[in-house]
Amino acid sequence: MGRQPRTFIPGYPHHIVQRGHNHNAVFVEKADYETYLKTLIEWKAKYDVGVYAYCLMTNHVHLVLVPYSDGNAISHLMRRLSARHGRRINRLEQRTGTLWSGRFKSSLIDTDRYLMACLRYVELNPVRAGIADRPDEYPWSSYAERIGSVEHYMLDPDPVTADLGSTAELRRQAYVAYVAEGIAPEERQFLRNAVRRNQLTGDSGFVDEIERRTGLRIEARGPGRPVIRSGTITPK
Repeated sequence: MGRQPRTFIPGYPHHIVQRGHNHNAVFVEKADYETYLKTLIEWKAKYDVGVYAYCLMTNHVHLVLVPYSDGNAISHLMRRLSARHGRRINRLEQRTGTLWSGRFKSSLIDTDRYLMACLRYVELNPVRAGIADRPDEYPWSSYAERIGSVEHYMLDPDPVTADLGSTAELRRQAYVAYVAEGIAPEERQFLRNAVRRNQLTGDSGFVDEIERRTGLRIEARGPGRPVIRSGTITPK
């Protein structure tokens, strides 16, 4: 059976995950991380895509992206990112073949209820993996930029962290405290499953919203979350 094409919606954030083929490393040296981020900066501007969060792990990538005008811009951007990075690694390692494990995973996020949780989930990846004690110790995520400990260069304004306080310092303190709370196991599992299965990160109200916005038919099964398909949204 052929793969179902995915649907992306402009104006909504999307949680993106892409993994290395057979869980192999896609980043080894400092230059690998730096080059990937430079490419992201270049192509997000060309495709009019905002970056709300990122975390580059050894064998996979987490991104929270919002296509401002064209939902398909996410696919174009990810194609550029994965292709350029794959060519670079193959050239350095004198190898051929795919670097990535198939196509990337994507989950449309309910901004009001789940975007903040998703930002925290992405930026806590190094802590969960045991490679950092605190998120600010890890140099390849958006956490340091979000809390202002490094110069702003990648992140675009998001609709949730701006409401954390009336000043930059109050917002920083509030977000640091929010991340320090950690993630409850059930929330972590929900966010993980949503992106692994290409499902919506949202509840039934969000399903209704997407249905009204897109005109797509949504089929929900019990408490399961829906997955976007071409022309329909069905549970997986």
